[in-house]
Amino acid sequence: MKTLFGKLADGTEIHSWALENGGTRMEVLSWGAIVRSLEIPDRRGRYADVCLGFDELDDYITKTPYFGALIGRYGNRIAGGRFTLDGVAHQVDVNDGGNSLHGGAAGFDRRVWEVEPFTEGPDTGLRLSRTSPDGEMGYPGTLEVQVTYTLTRHGDWRIDYEAVTDRPTVVNLTSHVYWNLAGEGTGPVDDHELTIAASRYTPVGPDLIPTGELAPVAGTPFDFRRATRIGQGLRAGHLQQTRAQGYDHNWVLDKGVTAGPEPVATLRDPVSGRSLEIATDQPGLQFYSGNFLDGTLTGRSGRAYRQGDALCLETQHFPDSPNRPEFPPTLLRPGRTYRSTTVHSFGT
Repeated sequence: MKTLFGKLADGTEIHSWALENGGTRMEVLSWGAIVRSLEIPDRRGRYADVCLGFDELDDYITKTPYFGALIGRYGNRIAGGRFTLDGVAHQVDVNDGGNSLHGGAAGFDRRVWEVEPFTEGPDTGLRLSRTSPDGEMGYPGTLEVQVTYTLTRHGDWRIDYEAVTDRPTVVNLTSHVYWNLAGEGTGPVDDHELTIAASRYTPVGPDLIPTGELAPVAGTPFDFRRATRIGQGLRAGHLQQTRAQGYDHNWVLDKGVTAGPEPVATLRDPVSGRSLEIATDQPGLQFYSGNFLDGTLTGRSGRAYRQGDALCLETQHFPDSPNRPEFPPTLLRPGRTYRSTTVHSFGT
């Protein structure tokens, strides 16, 4: 179902699309391809919205926590906003101290997307598309992007990313949903249990840019190879946590880049019984523990969002990959197609 959600200052209409399938309910905006809400049942069949979000379009426009947004042209950070392709230096928008974050100040999360609903057999969903022109936020090449959100008959949320370019460029698309499986606005996710199939992670410097090291998680608060309560090591005082004010790091998935999505992470709320399993073909997973939520943002529940009230699990290539030839590459050339798939499966 399509409804008017609001209008931009120039009169452009922003619509909301409601989807439901397999017991999962989702609302998506044409602004930023934002997942405004995602409702799933608990072990007793009671529904709750498990994503952070706003009531008004103006909040999505004037505030920048990336709630539910589609991130691009490059998810995560690029050091200094600079990289070189084929001997040509490029400077992209800098919006995070001296670095570029999530595609710049006006990345894909702050753009209007074309939306086409579809039904294919037992599945339903939305095809979201836009053209990112050459030079947008400093990125080279005109990039034609299509992202498909599918709710399957089982209630899974599948994201299929696809892009082509007319000049060499870098691409790293992801989704920035803030999860709280107890329900948005219910408080910290410290008691959620998280598993990540990764024996290494990428440590960062003071500016949260990877140092290039692939460090072992063993013996550190970054070891989630077995289900671990998030609050257990959150305040352990590890240097990396001090730099990020918690967790805001890329885990190097043991499986690497794969031809199709493979399970890499599980999140569970023991109180409600709700669980989320993530499968992806990407080599990395950014776990962000909501460190910069500070109580100044009010969500759909009417409650303030405070530090640690949600977390993000962003499937991706590694941060600053354009400047790290030892990392899996993010280069896209003309004649090639960028493709990636992530599947979110819900259970109790």
